[in-house]
Amino acid sequence: MKNFAKISGLTALAAAMLAGLPALAQEATDAAAPVMDKGDVAWMMTSCALVLFMTVPGLALFYGGLVRTKNMLSILMQTTLIACVIMVLWVIYGYSVTFGGGTSPYWGGFGKLFLSGVTVDSMAATFSAGYVIPEYLFIAFQMTFAAITPGLIIGAFAERVKFKAVLIFSVLWVTFVYFPVAHMVWDVSGLIFNMGAIDFAGGTVVHINAGIAALVGCLVIGKRVGYGKENMAPHSMVMTMIGASMLWVGWFGFNVGSNLEANGGATLAMINTFVATAAAVCAWSLLEGVLRGKASMLGAASGMVAGLVAITPACGTVGPMGAIVLGALTSAGCYFFVTVVKNFFKYDDSLDVFGVHGVGGIIGAIGTGIFSAASLGGIKGDDYSIAAQTWVQIEAVVITLLWSGIISFVIFKLVDLTVGLRVDADTERQGLDLTSHGEAAYHG
Repeated sequence: MKNFAKISGLTALAAAMLAGLPALAQEATDAAAPVMDKGDVAWMMTSCALVLFMTVPGLALFYGGLVRTKNMLSILMQTTLIACVIMVLWVIYGYSVTFGGGTSPYWGGFGKLFLSGVTVDSMAATFSAGYVIPEYLFIAFQMTFAAITPGLIIGAFAERVKFKAVLIFSVLWVTFVYFPVAHMVWDVSGLIFNMGAIDFAGGTVVHINAGIAALVGCLVIGKRVGYGKENMAPHSMVMTMIGASMLWVGWFGFNVGSNLEANGGATLAMINTFVATAAAVCAWSLLEGVLRGKASMLGAASGMVAGLVAITPACGTVGPMGAIVLGALTSAGCYFFVTVVKNFFKYDDSLDVFGVHGVGGIIGAIGTGIFSAASLGGIKGDDYSIAAQTWVQIEAVVITLLWSGIISFVIFKLVDLTVGLRVDADTERQGLDLTSHGEAAYHG
C-alpha cells in the first residue's frame, strides 16, 4: 500500500506538472512577444498633437507678431500651407525615403512608398527592448517634425518672397535636404547615426538644418526694401509672446515625445525642457538689462526659443544642472550673434532664424557631447569620453551645415530661375497680405 500510495503521489505530481506546461509555455510566449503599452501610445498620440500645436498656431503667431502689420497674414498662410503640403508628401514618399528600411547611409529607399505594407497591426520599435508602438503613430509623430522644419526657414526672408516660390522651395527642400538628413541622423543605417552622434530630438535634423538654409536664403534673396532706413519693428509683441509660449508648451511633445515611451527617460527630457528654457530666458534678459539698460519682451521671447533649441539634442542625455548651463550659454551665444555679428555683416535675416535656430542648434549639439558625461550630471557612464563624443558632435554639425547649405543654395537658385523668388518692390511696399492673399489681418 505504501508503494501504491507513493506511485499514486508521483503520478499526481507528474499530472499536475504536465497540466501546468501549457500555462508555462504561454507565459514564455507572452514574455517574448513585443509589448504595446497603452500608456506609451496615449502619450505619443498627445505628443503628435503638441508638435502640431507648435506649428499652427505657435510658430505662425510667433513669426506673425514679428513682421509688420501688412505681412501678418502672409506668414500665417505660409506656415499653414507648408505644414499641410509636407504632411501629404510625408505619407506619400517622405516616410519611406527617411525610414523605409534601406541600407544606404543617405536615404531609406522606396520600400514603404505610399505607406506600403503599413497596417494597424504594424509596430515600430522604441528604445526599450520588447516594447513597441503602432507604426502609424511613429509615422504621425515624425510627420509633425517634417511639417514644422521648413516653416522655420521662412522667417529669414519674411515680407519679400512670392507665396508659390515658398511652397515650391519647401517641397524641394524637404525632399533633398530634410528627408536625407533625418535618415542620416535617426535611421539605424544612417551615416551620422552610425558615427555615434547624439541628437535626441532634432538639434541637427531640425534646427541646424533649417538655420543654415535660412541664412543661405536671406543672402540669395537680399534685404527688404528700406532695410536699415525704415522702421521694421515687430507689429505685435503680444502675438509673438503668445506664439513663443505655445512653442514652449508644444516643445514637450517635441522633446519628451522623442523618448517614444512614457517612462523615466521621458521625465528627464521633460525637466530639462523646463529648466534649460527658463535659464535661457533669464540669461537673455540679464544681458539686455546690463548691456542695454532694459530687458525687453522680444529678448525674453528670443531667449525662450534659444533655450528650447539648445536643449533639443541634449534633453535625453544631460542632467538638469547641465541643462541650465547649456541653456544659459546658448542664449548668450545667440544674443551675441543677433546683436553683434548680424549687425557687423549687415545681412537681413528678418526674424533671426539663423541667429537663434542655427547658432543655438550648433551650440546645443556640441554642448550635448560635453554635458552628457556622468561627471557633469549626464547619463553617460564611466567609459564615456567627452573629447571623443564632442568631436563626433562637431562632425555631425559640419556634415549637416554642408549638406543643407549647398543643396539649399542650389534649390533657391533653381526656384529663382523658374518662378522667381522675390516680389517686385511695389508689391513689397504694399504688403504681401493684400497682394498675395487679397485679405488684411486688421481693419479700421
